[in-house]
Formats: sequence, structure tokens, C-alpha cells
Amino acid sequence: MRSIRSCSRAYTNSERGFALIAAIVLAVLYVALIELLLLDSARELSEARRFRARVVAATLAENGAELAAAALVSNPSADVNTTDEQGSISGMMRKTDETHFRITGDGTTSGLIRTSAHVDLQGRIEGTSIKIEYAVHTP
Repeated sequence: MRSIRSCSRAYTNSERGFALIAAIVLAVLYVALIELLLLDSARELSEARRFRARVVAATLAENGAELAAAALVSNPSADVNTTDEQGSISGMMRKTDETHFRITGDGTTSGLIRTSAHVDLQGRIEGTSIKIEYAVHTP
């Protein structure tokens, strides 16, 4: 009978080795692909952490400058130093004369990645309006 001969084990002995090798090669390729995906996701996670730390540090520095500027009209100088769960904030405001001022703010993040930022503002007071003439934000 022709259909019984096609199921004979005599014809499949030479194909067993090929199937085993193909399965091992596919498993190795699959593991290598998973390892590449893990490496790529770890790299992207560290980039996201660094980006977040830079944004938080810049925000802390701006907050320090804003807190120091709160007393701009009434006081000739002001210093602010505080810490919260995001990091540390410091700000300094100095009037160089009756109409000109300089405000600086510094922020340092806390957490896995420590990053610092600095804000420097210079300007003048004209009556009741405040004009910023020079601003520098440095990471």
C-alpha cells in the first residue's frame, strides 16, 4: 500500500537532525532579538531619566529666580535657599542701583541622576514695570 510506505520511519531518520538544528538556530535568534530589545529599552530609559532631570533642574532654577524676584520692588537684595522632594533651590536678587537689578537662580535635582541648572536675569525697573534685558539659562 502506497499510503503506508510514506509514513515509514525509514524516510524520516535523515530529517530529524535538520529539524533539531533549525529549532536550535531559531531559538538562538529569538534570544538574541530579545536581548537587543532589552538593551535598547534600557538605553531609552536612561535617556528619558536624563531628560527629566534636565527639565526638573531648569524648573528649579527658574523657581529660585522667581522666589528671589518676589521682593524686587521693596528690597535691595534677597536670598532664597530651600529644598523639596525634587531637589534644592537657591536664588539671589541684587539691585545694582535704583533702576537696575540682577537675579540668579540655581537648581539641583535629587534622585538617581543629579543635574544642575542656572538662570541669570538682568534688567531694569521703569516706574511700576519690570523689563528683562538679558536672560541666560544654562543646564
